[in-house]
Amino acid sequence: MNSNNDKRGEGRLASFERALMAVSMGALCLLTMANVLVRYFTDISFAFTEEISIVLMVVMTLVGASHAFTTRHHIAILYFAERWAVLRRIAPRFAAACSLLMFGLLTFYGARMAWDDYDFEVTSPSLGVPQWWYTIWLPILSLLIVLRLIGLLRRGGR
Repeated sequence: MNSNNDKRGEGRLASFERALMAVSMGALCLLTMANVLVRYFTDISFAFTEEISIVLMVVMTLVGASHAFTTRHHIAILYFAERWAVLRRIAPRFAAACSLLMFGLLTFYGARMAWDDYDFEVTSPSLGVPQWWYTIWLPILSLLIVLRLIGLLRRGGR
């Protein structure tokens, strides 16, 4: 693997992220299609699949955000940064630092929420499984983003 690919975040973790996004999207599509077909041909609803669909969307979104930060495909507002040289140097680091703060808070509060779900033995409304099975993915994947942003800041925000 060459250094240009390393700089863009292309590596084993980036490949894993892409695969996880694809698997999440595929599972989400299959669940939705099964739900539509069952509703169309019968009077039965797979309402319980909504819980699983929501978790898959959260996983897909957060893994996608991690991948986007690393490969520089995230949303960036560049109007001023492209016009003033001083901002061109500062803006990427400032944006990464702000994102690091936000996802750090999301990791902390998401972990507290998952712990409360575990501690109070909260169960999901449709399937009746422990709610923390779903909520644990928020702090775990937010921590992945935090680690990716720390790597980005170490490389100089670029």
